[in-house]
Amino acid sequence: MSKYSYEFKKKVVMDYINGKGGYKSLCKENGIPNQTILRDWISAYKEFGNKGLMRSREKKNYSFEFKMHVVELYLTTEVSYRELALSLGINNPPMIAKWVTDYRAVGPDALRPKRKGRKPKVSKPKKIIPNTGKEKAESEYLKQLEDENLRLRIENAYLKELRRLRLEEEKPPKNRQE
Repeated sequence: MSKYSYEFKKKVVMDYINGKGGYKSLCKENGIPNQTILRDWISAYKEFGNKGLMRSREKKNYSFEFKMHVVELYLTTEVSYRELALSLGINNPPMIAKWVTDYRAVGPDALRPKRKGRKPKVSKPKKIIPNTGKEKAESEYLKQLEDENLRLRIENAYLKELRRLRLEEEKPPKNRQE
């Protein structure tokens, strides 16, 4: 539920258009905390008509290319978020501000679509494919190579330790002067 109804927004905007007050007086009279809110409503009404004051129930998904286009427009021109949003038919200027902030922080990858929802906690069991003759021979060969690799590692470690012990025995004892 939105904080301000469509009827309330329309009444305040029409009061402004009919000259019943300025931003400050209408905000004070109707309990609107910020003049920017009223400015946004008025510019949306002027650009989109009644539809600009209605809260959109449909969730729009914008493509990566469109987001990049909007961000590049903002960065290359000297227009405000509100003016850019109105010129592109977007009724949510803070969304453009978020795109620009994300772009500046992370780069173009921040504007790419992301997967929705939680990651699955339990992975699906893998299908077991019966081994054919060729695959069975390959798996046996791989097992032999792994066994040989392990044996050679153990042998290598043993020889290194043996060498270290031999060098330790051959060291001349340190002369102590007392």
